[in-house]
Amino acid sequence: MNQRREDVEAPEASAPPEPPAPQDQNSSDDALKRALADLDNLRKRFVREVARERDLERRGVAKQWILVIDNLERALEYAKGDCPGFVEGVKVVRDQALEVMTRLGFGRFDDLGRDFDPARHEAVATASGDVPSGRIMGVVRAGYGSGENLLRPAGVVVSRGPDG
Repeated sequence: MNQRREDVEAPEASAPPEPPAPQDQNSSDDALKRALADLDNLRKRFVREVARERDLERRGVAKQWILVIDNLERALEYAKGDCPGFVEGVKVVRDQALEVMTRLGFGRFDDLGRDFDPARHEAVATASGDVPSGRIMGVVRAGYGSGENLLRPAGVVVSRGPDG
């Protein structure tokens, strides 16, 4: 069992792998390019999806704030001058809530005196008055947002004109 070194055959050295044929190299390059393009498309889709989800969540939070602001304004309407310190405190809280809405991208508007725009306003009533027909005479509830980012249209009273 004692063998000498010469008796042990050295394993044959394996030949280095041959480079792929040019056609194989092109298909490998194409597969790599496709894989990288798929990965880039996946990344872009993920970024779009995250942005969409963030926007939906931001809109949901803003809708909840509208309810709080509406109730603060109702409290101010009923409190009037009964307790000046309380009224001032509620105004400060309401103004802070309005600032939050603006930072979320849904600034407040009422458009009193402007022309009625069905994309921006909801007509809750019409009335005769000294203003031209189609003009906003009163605001029942404020709207929030603008353009494509409209969260709630303003509820308005629209003029039928002086003859209406």
